[in-house]
Amino acid sequence: MKPDFQPLLKSLSLKTTPKRIALLEILDDEKVYLSPEAIWKKMQKLFRSIGLPTVYRILDELHEGNIISRVLHPDRKLYYYLCRNEEHHHHFICVSCNKVEDLHFCAEKEIETLVVKGMKGKVLSHILQINGLCSRCLTEQVPAHG
Repeated sequence: MKPDFQPLLKSLSLKTTPKRIALLEILDDEKVYLSPEAIWKKMQKLFRSIGLPTVYRILDELHEGNIISRVLHPDRKLYYYLCRNEEHHHHFICVSCNKVEDLHFCAEKEIETLVVKGMKGKVLSHILQINGLCSRCLTEQVPAHG
């Protein structure tokens, strides 16, 4: 059964359009982060005339509404991921298989103390993303000895 994204879109005052729903369903089906170009190619199968700028616009709307997460990849490109966890958390990103896992850890208080006391500044927001290799990819990259 496909999730109902209509209430999510309505909560952001966004119209429930077939393209927005399709983009969310693509991200929900994949379970890994995707590039805008990969999303666009999948959407072209459903909407022959959809342009890449439309995909970027929808991604930006959904990211601004905190429906999807941006992944800042070491290749300096942005990728996107549908995170269904509504609690405050951060992500571990596997740079090999594109898997995303929730990290239930946040050092916000410690960082805020450093910024306020050490820099006399104020924290407005924060993002913590850990890039690495998941256990499966790590095991596959270890050469066999023998």
